[in-house]
Amino acid sequence: MLLAEIARTSGAVAATTARKAKTEVLAACLRDAGPGEAAVVVAYLSGELPQRQIGVGYAALRDLPSPAAEPSLTVPEIDAAFTEIGAVSGKGSVARRRELLTALLARATRDEQGFVVRLLAGELRQGALDGVMAEAIAKASDLPAARVRRAVMLRGALGPVAEAALTGDALDAFTLEVGRPIRPMLASAAPSLDDAYAKLAAEAAVEWKLDGIRAQIHIRDGEIQIFTRTLDEITDRLPEIVTALRALPVHQAVFDGELIALAADRRPHPFQVTAARTATRTTRDAESVPLSVILFDVLHLDGADLLDSPAAERHAALARVVPEPLRMPRLVTSDPSRAKELFDDAVAHGHEGVVVKALDTPYTAGRRGAGWIKVKPRHTLDLVVLAVEWGHGRRQGYLSNLHLGARDPDTGGFVMLGKTFKGLTDKLLAWQTEHLRALAVREDDYTVHVRPELVVEIAFDGVQRSPRYPGGLALRFARVLRYRPDKSAAEADTIETVRKVAPLLD
Repeated sequence: MLLAEIARTSGAVAATTARKAKTEVLAACLRDAGPGEAAVVVAYLSGELPQRQIGVGYAALRDLPSPAAEPSLTVPEIDAAFTEIGAVSGKGSVARRRELLTALLARATRDEQGFVVRLLAGELRQGALDGVMAEAIAKASDLPAARVRRAVMLRGALGPVAEAALTGDALDAFTLEVGRPIRPMLASAAPSLDDAYAKLAAEAAVEWKLDGIRAQIHIRDGEIQIFTRTLDEITDRLPEIVTALRALPVHQAVFDGELIALAADRRPHPFQVTAARTATRTTRDAESVPLSVILFDVLHLDGADLLDSPAAERHAALARVVPEPLRMPRLVTSDPSRAKELFDDAVAHGHEGVVVKALDTPYTAGRRGAGWIKVKPRHTLDLVVLAVEWGHGRRQGYLSNLHLGARDPDTGGFVMLGKTFKGLTDKLLAWQTEHLRALAVREDDYTVHVRPELVVEIAFDGVQRSPRYPGGLALRFARVLRYRPDKSAAEADTIETVRKVAPLLD
């Protein structure tokens, strides 16, 4: 397949907001993919690289060579070129990567160059998100969409599922496999316990919501693997967690839970302490800042897959093998006033709030299911940094004023909701300056525009109507609580979530 066909498809997808039309266009392109090409085609049309990062910054994308007159670049050629560019390291690597990229782009037409630049800059916002792409794979392969979605859930990636579906391989081969992480189930939000209970059955489970790092634990005959919510393995960084888990009386298991740094009084350290421990590549802090693991779900237990089992059955299985100190505090009740007592207890211990869970819900991996509803004592949103302005005065030389965006599932882009420089400590200013410069795609004297990848948790006092921003809404008194490097932009809150909050707070 020529890169030109992918570029044409991308343009057609971006030109429509209709989900069905996007699906039709994507499916037509996938049908034309040759053997071994489907995974790469799916990645490109989802705005991703199979290599994830290849070390190309915005500076390398500014001065493009003259475009080719006719398309000739094939999908395998450009994938191989990206792999070669990403493998360059050492002295002179920046110049060598730019040289290879220039040679590649010289073979691309103007439309192909534009596509590659947007792809590498993280600005391919066309609405081909996971849900739409899964439907397109189903349509292209004449398979039920539910089967494709389940395969994606279990494999944790679209590409391998697309390859299997389009070549006729059985999707039944994608099962829950101990040692291979799946995407975590996510919770929706409600402003109060009464609202949460109104959406669920009369009786529900209420659990503490910790301010920690989500962890998926895989155990196979004493071998422990720990994965983050982005499916990255961090086992070697957490020797104290491995030791605690080896004591569990299981042969094979997959657990869902949280990692958190607790002080001597069992109150949580600031989130940044937990995040730093899970991010570091060494274990030197294991003794000075040990982490605790708190489990709240089990997806597989000694040969039995539990994904489709009701939540009440999964928790009963969890309680059989996990002692109470390693389980999330929990109460099953139909009385919101009793749930409020657990909520108050969680907040008094320094935690975020609670998650209210339906007792009959299966584990809907990778989705923000209606069966889990989080309730916090303050209004917060997980937003994506779209750009940042240089600071003034004592913040001279630092990137300070953040441009905040909510995710728009219909377009694949982000809707700006305002700016803020409030809540930033000197340490956070230095951290965000370093990280946002690395994500820069273009800049002028005042503003650095970045790839929309970094998620930040924002507290705010309200939502007001505003003609200044495209969504017609703006946050009131927005302030930074913390960055969430453990979350991807695909997990940021949507503009629809903001609209639901707006009537409550305006």
